[in-house]
Amino acid sequence: MLAQFDISFFLLLGLAALCYLTHNNTVTFAVLLLLLFKLTPLSTYFPFLNQYGLTIGIVILTAAMMVPLADGSLSIKDILKSFTSWQSILAIIVGILVSWLGTRGISLIGAHPTIVNGLIVGTLIGVAFFKGIPVGPLIAAGLLSLIIGKN
Repeated sequence: MLAQFDISFFLLLGLAALCYLTHNNTVTFAVLLLLLFKLTPLSTYFPFLNQYGLTIGIVILTAAMMVPLADGSLSIKDILKSFTSWQSILAIIVGILVSWLGTRGISLIGAHPTIVNGLIVGTLIGVAFFKGIPVGPLIAAGLLSLIIGKN
């Protein structure tokens, strides 16, 4: 049992406490979920979570964003309004840019996996101290790819 309490356990526990203290409930829940996995036989699913977790998370996030379309509360008229103001058109352009940056980010992470450590630390700092949400690593990697010139 003592072997399960390695440095990663204490890092996760400290992160959970920090996120709780900074009222970041989403990340607190995620870290506690990882601790649950770590301390139970669910830990055998870490490779699956590592390989498919990001994709599953993106699918859930995308589905959540499309609920108004699926439940009928977003009409065709509302969608067409997206093209009638400069703010909405700018939102469309920014959405396209962010999607493109995310794709570049995935490519960069795949080509340079050691960059992930820096992205994790930066995201954790942003989450813990600036009330951020952890959706930034892919975009951060995409921005980094523009800065360092990697595809």
